[in-house]
Amino acid sequence: MSGCLPLVCAPGYAFAEPWRAALQAALPEERIVDLAALDARARADCEMAIVANPDPRELATLGRLQWVHSVWAGVERLVADLQDSPVQIVRLVDPQLAETMAEAVLAWTLYLHRDMPRYARQQAAGIWRAHDYVPPQRKTVALLGLGELGAASAAKLRAAGFQVSGWSRSRKAVAGVQCFAGAEELPALLAGADIVVCLLPLTPETEGMLDAAALAHLRPGAALINFARGAIVDDAGLRAALDAQQLAHAVLDVFQTEPLPPAQWQWQHPQVTLLPHISAPTNRATAAAIVAANVRRWRATGALPAVVDKQRRY
Repeated sequence: MSGCLPLVCAPGYAFAEPWRAALQAALPEERIVDLAALDARARADCEMAIVANPDPRELATLGRLQWVHSVWAGVERLVADLQDSPVQIVRLVDPQLAETMAEAVLAWTLYLHRDMPRYARQQAAGIWRAHDYVPPQRKTVALLGLGELGAASAAKLRAAGFQVSGWSRSRKAVAGVQCFAGAEELPALLAGADIVVCLLPLTPETEGMLDAAALAHLRPGAALINFARGAIVDDAGLRAALDAQQLAHAVLDVFQTEPLPPAQWQWQHPQVTLLPHISAPTNRATAAAIVAANVRRWRATGALPAVVDKQRRY
C-alpha cells in the first residue's frame, strides 16, 4: 500500500463509514481509516486528509498536513476554520453534482410553475378549482450563479421551454441565457424574473445579498428557490416579502442553522416549502473516483489539484 489516508468527518456524521468504504473501493492501494484509528505517531506522518466538515482541532493533530480534500463542493465552513492555516483546501468538483442540482432546479421550478403550492392549499381546504395554465415560454427563471451548477441548470430549464436569465459577479456568456453581471445589474435581473433560483457560493460579497432591498425589486407574485446557502438570504427580509405577498412562495433547502430548529418560522409559514438540504446530494461513487484520481496524481507528481482561494471562499 502507498500509505495511510485519514478520513476526518464531523463528529457523529451518520455517513462516515459509507464514505470510508466508497473511498477505499476507489483507492485500493491506500488504507483509508477513520482518524480515531491512528495513534500520535501515525498522525504525525499524514500530509493529506480527506474531510467532511471536520473539527479543526482534529486536523491540528496531523503535524505534517499540507492539504485536505473535501468530499463536498461547499467549503465555506472549512475555509473559515482554516483561514489562518497554511493547509490548502481542495473542494469536490463533480460533473454528476451539477447534473443532480440541475435536476432539482428543474423539478422545483416546475413545482412553482404549475402552481403546486396553491393546489395543495386548495386540497387542504376542500376546494375544487382549476386555474389558467401559463406556458413556460411566458415565464422567466433567473439563476443567481452561472458556474457549473448554473450552466447545467440553464440547459435543463431551456429544454423545458423556460426563458432563462442569469447573474454572476463578473461577466459571463452562456448560450441562450440573458446574462447580467455586477451589483449594478442585479436589480434588473430580479425585476424581470418570475422565479429566482439561488446557486451562489457563500462569500463576503454574497452573504445577506438577498435582503429586503433586493427582494423589493421582484415583481409581485414572483417566487424564490434557495439551493445555495442560507446566509445569502436575509431571513427577516424574506419573511416580510412573503407576508406582504411580494413573494408568492419560497422553496428553501438551506438555512443558517441546520438542522433548522423547530421554533423557526419557516416550518409553519404557508408560503414556504421546506426541504432538509437535499437538492444535490453528493454521489459517493463518482465523488470517490474524483478524489482517488486527485490523490494518485499527487502521489505520483506532488502536484495539488486546483485549491480554494481562501479570500473568495471557493
